[in-house]
Amino acid sequence: MAKRDYYEVLGVQKGATDSEIKKAFRRIAMKYHPDRNPDSKDAEEKFKEAQEAYEILGDEDKKSTYDRFGHAGVDGNAGAGSAGGAGFSDVFGDVFGDIFGGGGGRGRGGPQRGSDLRYDLQLDLEDAVKGKTVQIEVPTLSHCETCDGTGARKGSTPVTCGTCGGLGQVRMSQGFFSVQQTCPDCGGRGQTIKDPCGDCHGRGVIEERKTLSVKIPAGVDTGDRIRLAGKGEAGPQGGPAGDLYVQMHVREHSIFVRDDANLHCEVPISFAQAALSGEIEVPTLSGKVKLKIPAETQSGKLFRLRGKGVAPVRGGATGDLLCRVVLETPVNLSSEQREILQQFDKSLSGNSKHSPRSNNWFDGVKKFFDNLTG
Repeated sequence: MAKRDYYEVLGVQKGATDSEIKKAFRRIAMKYHPDRNPDSKDAEEKFKEAQEAYEILGDEDKKSTYDRFGHAGVDGNAGAGSAGGAGFSDVFGDVFGDIFGGGGGRGRGGPQRGSDLRYDLQLDLEDAVKGKTVQIEVPTLSHCETCDGTGARKGSTPVTCGTCGGLGQVRMSQGFFSVQQTCPDCGGRGQTIKDPCGDCHGRGVIEERKTLSVKIPAGVDTGDRIRLAGKGEAGPQGGPAGDLYVQMHVREHSIFVRDDANLHCEVPISFAQAALSGEIEVPTLSGKVKLKIPAETQSGKLFRLRGKGVAPVRGGATGDLLCRVVLETPVNLSSEQREILQQFDKSLSGNSKHSPRSNNWFDGVKKFFDNLTG
């Protein structure tokens, strides 16, 4: 079967840059990698085809020859892994070293960076809006002071791993390609400890709980996080510590609901206040304010108090407080109060000007049924 054009295989135009070729190969190889398609012969063939194309187009000399003579000029070079070209293991390490642990990335032997940690912090809305400094206690791994993070007992030192020769990795053959894997004897450290430290048992780190002070900026919300550099786990063999990420979770509030920079709340008002007008006190996060209720206010009307919301943590205008008034129906009425209400309701009956919304609604219902029967 005739071979496909290498540019077509990688999905790039002739004259594509090295970066574009490498990016195209990475995309295809990740899609058809045998580890992701263990039972697919078709995926394996496409992976091998892409690898062959990249060995030619990823090498300037071979690419130039291919551009001039096509497959005839490079047949026998692809997949050969010759000293002058890029063998598969070199290609694999170069393109996928950061994903599959190939040889193109940093070696695993020697000190490594510690793991990052996450701490979920529960905050009240008031603290999230105004900001606060809090103390948190974090379980973590710290360098063992007894052995200074080496893992070896005082007076002794780690020795180079005999299996990997100190590289921390060993090359394993898997079918038509080979990959580098973490050394099973030293766990990627490149060294073994014959006489481990009594405190950390050869790990070089010990478990402890740290108390940290975290300054929460004003305006944070659920989903925001703060990075504390170097406050994560200590790295093995004296390596640098990872980072600590403090994740914000704002508790539900009994009065306010936050929507980005705005706050919402419901304010109950009486029938008399809604009908005759009045002035009520409403809460804000900075204290009480007066809210004027105009006469004939309907339940559900929204009042906006500008600037009484949240100042966003990333800057921008302070939000508003949106108060929705809700008409509260009186309960536990006395017989006298019931009689007064009945007299009042009777005085309104038959006069549509007192209930425009109700009358409009009933008119709409009547038209609806008339259309159904008509």
